[in-house]
Amino acid sequence: MNNLFKTILGAGFAVAVAYYVNLAFGGMAHSGFLMLAGVFGAYMAMNIGANDVANNVGPAVGAGALTILGAVTIASIFEASGALLAGGDVVGTIKKGIIDPVAFSGDPMMFVYAMAAALLSAAIWLTLATALKAPVSTTHSIVGGVMGAGIAAGGFAIVSWDTMGKIVASWIISPLLGGLIAAGFLYIIKSKILYKDDRLSSAKKIVPILVSVMAWAFLTYITLKGFKHIWSDVLEFLPFLPETKKPTIGVASSFGLIGAIITYILVKPRISSKISNLNDNRTDINTLFTIPLIFAAAMLSFAHGANDVANAVGPLAAIYDALSHATISAKASIPLWVMVTGGVGISVGLTLFGPRLIKTVGSEITELDPMRAFSIMMAAAITVVIASQLGLPVSSTHIAVGGVFGVGFLREWLDRKGTDEKHQALQEQLKVVEKFKTELKNIGDDYKRKVELFEIIKAEKKKAKALKKILKESYVKRGMVNKIIAAWIITVPAAGVISAIVFFIIKGIGA
Repeated sequence: MNNLFKTILGAGFAVAVAYYVNLAFGGMAHSGFLMLAGVFGAYMAMNIGANDVANNVGPAVGAGALTILGAVTIASIFEASGALLAGGDVVGTIKKGIIDPVAFSGDPMMFVYAMAAALLSAAIWLTLATALKAPVSTTHSIVGGVMGAGIAAGGFAIVSWDTMGKIVASWIISPLLGGLIAAGFLYIIKSKILYKDDRLSSAKKIVPILVSVMAWAFLTYITLKGFKHIWSDVLEFLPFLPETKKPTIGVASSFGLIGAIITYILVKPRISSKISNLNDNRTDINTLFTIPLIFAAAMLSFAHGANDVANAVGPLAAIYDALSHATISAKASIPLWVMVTGGVGISVGLTLFGPRLIKTVGSEITELDPMRAFSIMMAAAITVVIASQLGLPVSSTHIAVGGVFGVGFLREWLDRKGTDEKHQALQEQLKVVEKFKTELKNIGDDYKRKVELFEIIKAEKKKAKALKKILKESYVKRGMVNKIIAAWIITVPAAGVISAIVFFIIKGIGA
């Protein structure tokens, strides 16, 4: 399927949304702007599917647990399910309190212009990032869009700079936590299984525990993030739970613990049975992590659909609310058509444009196998749980990609004194450099030879440096890391600048 045909199909979805809006709300005042907002919301949702969802399934694809088609199918189903079943019915109109609604002076149309600009600018930035094969935070994209439109509408003073400071902090906290936790789990797998004399016996004991911890992490994560929008409905179904506005860490952890115990009881005999047919090598042991990886991809996708669909539908719901009630509300209900736009749009974008970023996350940063991918998926869930409890600002995109960085750098650190050909070549080259250095030190007054040795040592050091670079690139592609980090840093300001420009254009058209 070529890019032109994909673009046509994507445009067809956006046109279908606009057609529905016109059919259902054509008699509403300013229905043309609602149609335009519907197109922007559909475009944003497709970009979330194209960029953000790759983090949920990319590691599983890179590890060979899922094909691209399998990953797209699972993610599409569970993203849409999460959005439609647990996406909630109310959303904050000003995402994360970034700007003060007073900036719009009670003018709902000015608010509509700003939210439309935020949607379009975030989507444009995500399109550029996807084209550059850089996985970025869609939350930060919409944050930048709202901030830029807000500044354009009311000046810099209306921005909550404390909130923006927390977002900047997440650029460091998210990948660092994700990388450390992913590296920690991979180290446990290596030290407790791969470095043991009897790998199969070790795997028989450790793998069920790891899978149970994964079950706890994901059930806790889904409860905290996936069910927070529909917690009142959950309380009606489970009236014995404490009355709270959203799930507490205690309740979420309890759900996770129950799931972990059940998982251990079910998984342990299955692992024991499977191990009896395996050979005592890394390749066979890796197969024990395949099924858990598929479940992890599905659960991450469900939680992402439930939690992050608001990035696409939040501003769209806010626009609909402002136009239908002619006022600016702090909270807005999410009509079913808006939620469908977000959920289906994410799946459409993933199907059409997602494979590009799935390949990047799965195989173009570091080489992954099921053990490494399992560690990354664990980090994605556990980091969110820890951050939620500590009140730390994190990005699921940065966590997942940070996890990929973490396992790659751990491999490099553990193998620094390895015995493979690349390491041996480097060690031999370093010995050559030392040999000439020793000769230079002991040469005496032979200045002609000294000059020759200086040139030789310089050339040999250059060779050693080149070998080091090749060796490092075989673990983690430094160029890709630098590009992704640069994209993270400029996401908020880039989306903000685009949004300010779009705001003035839309305002000019509406005037």
